Amino acid sequence: MPDDDVRRPRPSQLDQIPDRDPEETAEWRASLAAVTEAAGPHRAAYLMRRTLEGAGDAVALPSLLETEYINTIPTAAEPAYPGDEAMERRITAWNRWNAAAMVTRGSRQGLGGHIATFASAAWLYETGFQHFFRGKEGPGSGDQLYLQGHASPGIYARAFLDGRLNEGQLDRFRQEANGDGLPSYPHPRRLPWLWEFPTVSMGLGPLSAIYQARFNRYLEHRGIKDTSDSRVWAFLGDGEMDEPESTAALALAGREGLDNLTFVINCNLQRLDGPVRPNFKIVQELEAQFRAAGWNVVKSLWGAAWDEVLAKDFDGALLKRLREVPDAQFQTYATRDAGYVREHFFGADPALRTIGAGLSDAKLTELFQSSRAGHEPRKVYAAYRAAVEHKGAPTVILAQTVKGYTLGAGFESRNANHQMKKLTGEQFRTMRDLLELPIPDSALDGGLVPYWHPGEDSPELRYLRERRAALGGPAPARKVAVKPLPLPPDKAYKPLEQGSGTQEIATTMAFVRLVKDLMREKETGRRWVPVVPDEARTFGMESLFPSAGLYSPKGQTYDPVDRDQLLYYKEAKNGQILNEGITEAGSLADFTAAATSYATHGEPMIPFYIFYSMFGWQRTADQFWALADQLGRGFVIGATAGKTTMTGEGLQHADGHSHLIASTNPAAVSYDPAFAYEVAVIVREGLRRMYGPEAEDVFYYLTVYNEPKVQPAMPEGVEEGILKGLYRYQRAADPVPGAPQLQLLASGTAIHWALDAQRLLADDWGVAADVWSAPSWTELRREALECDAALLRGEERVPYVTRALEGAAGPVVAVSDWMRAVPDQIAQWVEQDWTSVGTDGFGLSDTRDAARRHFGVDPQSLVVAALAALAKRGEIEPRVVKEAAGRYGL
Repeated sequence: MPDDDVRRPRPSQLDQIPDRDPEETAEWRASLAAVTEAAGPHRAAYLMRRTLEGAGDAVALPSLLETEYINTIPTAAEPAYPGDEAMERRITAWNRWNAAAMVTRGSRQGLGGHIATFASAAWLYETGFQHFFRGKEGPGSGDQLYLQGHASPGIYARAFLDGRLNEGQLDRFRQEANGDGLPSYPHPRRLPWLWEFPTVSMGLGPLSAIYQARFNRYLEHRGIKDTSDSRVWAFLGDGEMDEPESTAALALAGREGLDNLTFVINCNLQRLDGPVRPNFKIVQELEAQFRAAGWNVVKSLWGAAWDEVLAKDFDGALLKRLREVPDAQFQTYATRDAGYVREHFFGADPALRTIGAGLSDAKLTELFQSSRAGHEPRKVYAAYRAAVEHKGAPTVILAQTVKGYTLGAGFESRNANHQMKKLTGEQFRTMRDLLELPIPDSALDGGLVPYWHPGEDSPELRYLRERRAALGGPAPARKVAVKPLPLPPDKAYKPLEQGSGTQEIATTMAFVRLVKDLMREKETGRRWVPVVPDEARTFGMESLFPSAGLYSPKGQTYDPVDRDQLLYYKEAKNGQILNEGITEAGSLADFTAAATSYATHGEPMIPFYIFYSMFGWQRTADQFWALADQLGRGFVIGATAGKTTMTGEGLQHADGHSHLIASTNPAAVSYDPAFAYEVAVIVREGLRRMYGPEAEDVFYYLTVYNEPKVQPAMPEGVEEGILKGLYRYQRAADPVPGAPQLQLLASGTAIHWALDAQRLLADDWGVAADVWSAPSWTELRREALECDAALLRGEERVPYVTRALEGAAGPVVAVSDWMRAVPDQIAQWVEQDWTSVGTDGFGLSDTRDAARRHFGVDPQSLVVAALAALAKRGEIEPRVVKEAAGRYGL
């Protein structure tokens, strides 16, 4: 290679700006080269930093984390455009039209929709669909597309153009109750052949995209799937970046060099009600954030019309002005006439006035109303090429657009355009003329604006299909390859079913032991994905460290401090455990990627996500809802569960309500097992339901406790009751004929309080109580609700809980380590008199016994509650209740 090629500088932002003294510039560059050669690169870097420090405010340089408010890639450095730009402009025009028509037609039902977001981002999507986004019919898994929820009308419009949707479906946008209507936003559960990822709960898309890209690498490093050709694209709004989840994992992506990930942030400078940063600059702020996190940043801000203006900026006045004008003022420029722009933008400096004087009114209007890089396919293509070719770091593209672009003056850059749901007939005519669509006036004279299609044999359709065929088929698309997993043999569950003998173990430890054994299974063991937000040792998982290893893309580059111990901290590139640090949000994003791998990559994985139960559902319930929408499968484990088992931890650690939150999620199958054998039965059934031949789109939530207890062997014939949610565990021992009777229902660790209460009731008060284990209050309720619904259809079905308790003598008293509303879910289907006790209120720090006495759920309090229920029925004297309270110090 010639020497001049070696020393030639790479394309720079500053190539767009005229150099008033090239000779002086060359001297400065030569001086730096000389220092580097004579004293080494470190000395040169030191001098450069000292120079920047000394420059200070006097030189008005942007900070090291920011570059000028112009494009990263100069026009002269843009690669040749590979497509037929005229053809693609026509295709994009059809998509713009049909998206606007669909939302406008929907408004007649009062349903509306959003138009302005896709209008601004149309070229950001279309350039990707034509040249970058890999489909699922090619090799590998294709690309994963996190598409902006409010842009869904444009995605539907494209699916209509390529023949995957028809006019009838477009007319049922936001009308899903009857037939094949289209959901308002990307919802895989509602439209599972099209959408892969739910993204409209803003902030979850960027977080999930990062962990999806990371999980792709995890699959590859563990030898499960070659994902090297898969790229994750996340399309986001600049306003969405305010959500804390949007930027929560930027450092992870930068730290692990996820160059298979591209963020495209549509910087139209508007959020839902107004400017994103009225008095500041969101692009510069985001650039600094992403650069600081280790990302490659590509700014694609201005259209080609700006090139000749930048070329006149000999004094840097234009760069300074672009840096200092706040975003809200730019929005104003986009809606005002040339005279306003000439006075308020170019009138701020003598050098700027000179530049402005050479520009026509038409040119000024073009610059500020339409010339944005996000509306020019060549500039979008150049940014995308730069992203996919960059190695060693993820890339964010900051693309500037006009919100509501092509929708007319009434929409473009207006604060209210997010709430504007339709165009008038006159606005459609203006849009048609602007887009140069061959739609006659006669077609616009009717009541409803028509959809328009160029025809199945049109050049546009042939071009579109050829491009998608070359890229691996339609996109977006969700494709499920049916791949049942062999179920583990029964021997894996035997240790838990046989009990622990005299040894005391907590149900948390029982679950970990079971999974450890299941991970040894030859057929499915490697498909388990343990996910934990730090504190794996708290949950007794350190035994997995040496055998399974903790995943790290760098392996282990240090000598661990505990290397001489048996259970040392072992990291490996093919490690199986995802130990995420202190981030429930990140851990659940990891879990979601693994839980949906059966669809995303055609590789079913078995994730289990274990966490402090208090910090799971309460903190990330929105993500659990998105997990359900995305049809995720796996095991969610709320460890150290309950309000009173966390001795000494106190209010913010004590969970008495996660089951109530979980009950609101239709895809969550929730259990609160009391014994280790119940854990075994539930996990075995969960594997069958989620990974068997007729896999269901559900996930399991199990709460397990850190309270060691002797684990009994499984009684015969209880499997059905465990899974349905209720079975009689222990009958009253030799009740005296005619003695008062009642039923004690308990879940989780409360079963032990109920058993103690059973003994006290018999010994101290002559009351016979049967003890029932209720592994799932929620599943009992759901089955009962199904029975109620069947009655409305004329089918007579009796709920299982009613049948199970049929004929049981006396009142029913329910107890758990949860607030009373958890067991109260089934009260209306219990024919006996109902009483519940629970741990309502905030938690507190103390011993388990003291905390249980405080909440009134200890065995003695439970006895008093049971006696009160009998007294209410007239089966014992009220004085007995008072006597019992005094005896037990209540």
